[in-house]
Amino acid sequence: MKIAAGSHTGTGTWLVQRATAVVLALALPVLGMRILLALPVDFVGWRALFQPVAMRVACVLAAAALALHAWVGLRDVLMDYVRPTLVRLILYLVVIVTLAGSVAALAATLWSLP
Repeated sequence: MKIAAGSHTGTGTWLVQRATAVVLALALPVLGMRILLALPVDFVGWRALFQPVAMRVACVLAAAALALHAWVGLRDVLMDYVRPTLVRLILYLVVIVTLAGSVAALAATLWSLP
């Protein structure tokens, strides 16, 4: 039996997964209720919904938490099921670029609003 020692015991990733889950559990209902209460039906309504800086920051933080949560889960799946190291590293890169690009695109979109 292998003794779990050193820096790769999994506690850090477990804590990240739980912390991001808590952030999402708090943020998503609040953001959802904000959207339901505003009921934007056209571009002007959606722009007004995301006009406050607090709403923009909350959306970007929720997206970042979701991306980090997804990264931890996908990293574990890839680590467990993709054996060739080069293929696994390429898939890691694809996942990281996709998740980071998605959060960056959301931030750029929200901050490009007049």
